[in-house]
Amino acid sequence: QVQLVESRGGLVQPGGSLRLSCAASGRSVSYYYMAWFRQAPGKEREFVAGISGSGSTTNYADSVKGRFTISRENAKNIAYLQMNSLKPEDTAVYLCAARRGNEDYWGQGTQVTVSS
Repeated sequence: QVQLVESRGGLVQPGGSLRLSCAASGRSVSYYYMAWFRQAPGKEREFVAGISGSGSTTNYADSVKGRFTISRENAKNIAYLQMNSLKPEDTAVYLCAARRGNEDYWGQGTQVTVSS
């Protein structure tokens, strides 16, 4: 079993930055694909960014490409999501996920609100 805990989000002004972290415990996630999703009120959960186990491959939703960066530190069992140039439409609950084969683990989510 893998447990995932996201760092606290918060309130950020438009144009601001925020870094989320996802700490894994229970076992090493070095060989897991790590991803961030988000869900805004009344909307479906959507993929934001993902990173391969080695960190050599990353994927981004078009809506965040060029503004968000996903990374990971396997030695610390942590994944990050650096969010820059935040927009009000980025407001959502952000969730971390770890996937490998038919294993699929999720964090509890953290609220990010972008507002002036």
